[in-house]
Amino acid sequence: MVTTTMSPPVRKNRSFSLDADVLDQVERTKGSSSTSERVNQLLKYALAMEHRARVDREIMDFFADASEDRKERRAFQTAAFKSLAREE
Repeated sequence: MVTTTMSPPVRKNRSFSLDADVLDQVERTKGSSSTSERVNQLLKYALAMEHRARVDREIMDFFADASEDRKERRAFQTAAFKSLAREE
């Protein structure tokens, strides 16, 4: 039997410039976390929100051409939105 252990995530040191007001807000909201951990949390959240917005745009584009008088298309659209809402 082969057992594997999970290694900690690889961290890379990078240098970025932040606006002073952004850094102040990060410092105020970091709680007991380090500044680096807080920035990582915020970036991951922002990337997830950006992805979700892109998916929402794709959904709207897909259904933009759907005829409103077709019951089948409307039912499919409703089911798709319900399915995506469950994923959140």
